[in-house]
Amino acid sequence: MDQKFMQAYPVMKKIEDAGYEAFFVGGSVRDYILGKPIHDIDIATSATPDEIKRIFPKTVDVGIEHGTVLVIHEGEGYEITTYRAEGEYEDYRHPKKVEFIRSLEEDLKRRDFTINAIAMNKDGKVIDPFGGKRSLSEKKIKTVGNPDERFNEDALRMMRAIRFVSQLGFTIDHETFQSLKKNAHLLSYIAVERIRSEFEKLLLGNEATNALKLAIEGRLHEYLPGLKNLDAALLEFSNDPFSRLQGVEERWALLLYVLSVTQTNDFLRKWKLPVKKMKEIHLILEGVRKRENEILTRYSLFEQGLTRAQRIERLYCVLKNKELESSLDVLQKMWNGLSIHTIKELAVSGKDLMDWTKKKGGPWVKEELNFILDGVLEGQVENSLSDIKRWWENCKRM
Repeated sequence: MDQKFMQAYPVMKKIEDAGYEAFFVGGSVRDYILGKPIHDIDIATSATPDEIKRIFPKTVDVGIEHGTVLVIHEGEGYEITTYRAEGEYEDYRHPKKVEFIRSLEEDLKRRDFTINAIAMNKDGKVIDPFGGKRSLSEKKIKTVGNPDERFNEDALRMMRAIRFVSQLGFTIDHETFQSLKKNAHLLSYIAVERIRSEFEKLLLGNEATNALKLAIEGRLHEYLPGLKNLDAALLEFSNDPFSRLQGVEERWALLLYVLSVTQTNDFLRKWKLPVKKMKEIHLILEGVRKRENEILTRYSLFEQGLTRAQRIERLYCVLKNKELESSLDVLQKMWNGLSIHTIKELAVSGKDLMDWTKKKGGPWVKEELNFILDGVLEGQVENSLSDIKRWWENCKRM
């Protein structure tokens, strides 16, 4: 059994010794069966939150209204959630009430897909009342029970379905997909931030191309910010080789480029992206468009910094179908060859310039510092105060 499960074994045993059930559930069990790396593990139990808090001395109420308590055991945190049944849903997302129950099967019944409705005890025995293992072997995304009911309970599950296609390389069960198409309009009730989270996970998956095609076929894209009526452009986007890109910023930049979005910030604001991420995506796009018209210079490399320059180069190579590894090697060598890598390393300052010229500060200072920086980067002058002063004066700039 995976080490993460073994670490949690004493926690599970302590719950059982107190007279309650405890099972591993959700993504960790699914990934364990698939032979994938295990990340966070979730534990479901018949014990109520108050009962869990009586068993363990160190707990944090992280979602107690929904039955979740964080247990701290030997320096590790474990989210432990009471079996629950959910009442009628409102706003196509949240149940009106949550009832704590003692039945594992009833708890699993409320989950989204069969592949996520599998439980495992501390000794590795699997409990699978809804055919999740079969779905895993068939590589199918299938809802637990009636798909119309599952999607009407929580419309975000439709985005999760195509996200799992991207992450796992699965297909969507026919009945589930037909229901997804029928209920796609319900996404309009879901907060953009929730949709964005699933969409970004989709973009980062190894099968993002297939997932995007399914999103278009299922008409989900009509309810995604800024993507309505862009079927053809989206299909072109979905044919690009995502595997050559790294990080969600590069994938957003590719999307914006292929969709020919000119108002980058306006588009990204609709998705409610953080300002820092929006700025990075904008700068990547700006760099790619500059790269299309100019050769890479030492000055532009210095200005971008190595990380952003690599992002720009990866996207540029994907768009122009150029060999990536050799381009990145050239970029790295060029970076290594720069005499300085930050403006703080430049031997001269604006104060030095004002001392040399006896002039007051103004826009001219920045202009002259950029001129000197370019000279240092291009190897026209050594990065020392005396050399720069002599060279700059010989250039008769002032």
